[in-house]
Amino acid sequence: MIIEFRCEIDHARQWMGRDTLSIDGRDVPVQIAWTTTAEPRPAGLDALFGLERMVLRKGKPGGADRLTRIPDQTQARAGTADVIVDFTTAARDPDRSAKLYLRPLFNGATGENAALAAILAGDLPVIEIVNEVDGAVLDRGHPSAEIAAGLSGALETVMARTLTMVAAILSGRPRILPQLARPAGATSHRGPVGYVARGLAVSIAKEIYRLCCYAPHWHIGWRFNDNAGVWQTGDLSGPGWNVLADPGNHFYADPFPITWRGRTFVFFEDLDHRVGKGIISAIEFGDTGPVGNVVPVLEETWHLSYPFLLEDDGELWMIPESSLHGDVALYKCVRFPDKWERHVTLLSGLELADVTITRHNGLHYLFGAWRDGTGGYSDSLAIYYAEHLLGPWLPHASNPVLIDRASARPAGNFVTINDRLWRPVQDCADGYGAALGLAEVVELSPTTFRQIVRHSLKPGPAWPGRKLHTLNRCGRLEVIDGSRVQPKTRAFARQLPSAVLPARTRPFTAC
Repeated sequence: MIIEFRCEIDHARQWMGRDTLSIDGRDVPVQIAWTTTAEPRPAGLDALFGLERMVLRKGKPGGADRLTRIPDQTQARAGTADVIVDFTTAARDPDRSAKLYLRPLFNGATGENAALAAILAGDLPVIEIVNEVDGAVLDRGHPSAEIAAGLSGALETVMARTLTMVAAILSGRPRILPQLARPAGATSHRGPVGYVARGLAVSIAKEIYRLCCYAPHWHIGWRFNDNAGVWQTGDLSGPGWNVLADPGNHFYADPFPITWRGRTFVFFEDLDHRVGKGIISAIEFGDTGPVGNVVPVLEETWHLSYPFLLEDDGELWMIPESSLHGDVALYKCVRFPDKWERHVTLLSGLELADVTITRHNGLHYLFGAWRDGTGGYSDSLAIYYAEHLLGPWLPHASNPVLIDRASARPAGNFVTINDRLWRPVQDCADGYGAALGLAEVVELSPTTFRQIVRHSLKPGPAWPGRKLHTLNRCGRLEVIDGSRVQPKTRAFARQLPSAVLPARTRPFTAC
């Protein structure tokens, strides 16, 4: 297969300077057909991108940077491409004999200007890949912007995820088209200069904030509930939430409770801000709340988080997130709660975050937030399945089955209510971990997947703060997490208004 990208030579960017596109681990040749510019870009755009590169990325190059050295093969050989991917606004060339002619759309419009217009209006666009021959939409997704720095970073993220979708189509795997609403956009569009200026100001403010406070600082909420819980009510009402005390220079996140051999513990990510690396810790819960001290239970040389727990064949297992290590590893409990041994690697050679497993119709299904090395960390869902926990694990026929920052990333254990399967999902539409969705899984097999988000939960009177991104329950014990302002020094804390200081151990009031 030979792929041809049609791009505008006057606006050549780093992401275009490639010789291959990775498709299922194979490097497929790419040739570039340069065209003349059909629409001008905003004046000074590349200069603004250069300013962002120096201030926001400390000089690190990015995919939206100007491509100063045009590849040697500047014109494609007519008739040699099997697939054309047209990133321009020009009409399709009827003389080209490619078998497949793809056109990316950004909020329904073609070309880089359409992507920029959506970003300047206040949001990343919904991406659609269209077959130009018959107008059929072959894939659709909404990227997340948690690592998009400024206007150039947002454009790079959009194009990176566009290539993810193109590669998925060309893999031959069937695509699952979600119904995604296009962002409404802001009432007034900010120009590029204003957008970049505001972005730089916000970046400087964040740097000042980080000098004074730990960011982000996650904390765990818990309560005992004898009645209907979050899954039944679809909200956070009911008994008040308590906050699990932390030492201030550590944050606690991703709580997973379990009762094992008569004792109940909550396992969670424990990150020391001074080190910047997470381990897995746990604390016991009695009839009235936490008992004793937090106990470290698992540490590796790489970052660990999201300690998913499951029982299988009379044993207790853990799958902590280790996406930075590039694998999905299963740990066996050899002494509860504080001794775990790495037992087997379930999947390797991939970035898969927040792995969560459920059993459905006789199979194990493994869900995770998948990333192909580019773009955001929270917008793409991959599924694997196996007859047995130890595998072998096979990829779903349509991986990635979903690209949607509002409903892809796992947020806790699956639950079954009245024979209906549900999963909590992270809603990252307003930033990483900003809200929580409760999604009903209405179709799940090795070849199908469909879910419907029935409820959306955000911080509010019942759970003040800034974020909400995990939900689990074990018997009467319900747990969630969020983030708060956490000053680095007590002297600075005394200068802050009381409304921004955290409630540490008793019912959560304000932060």
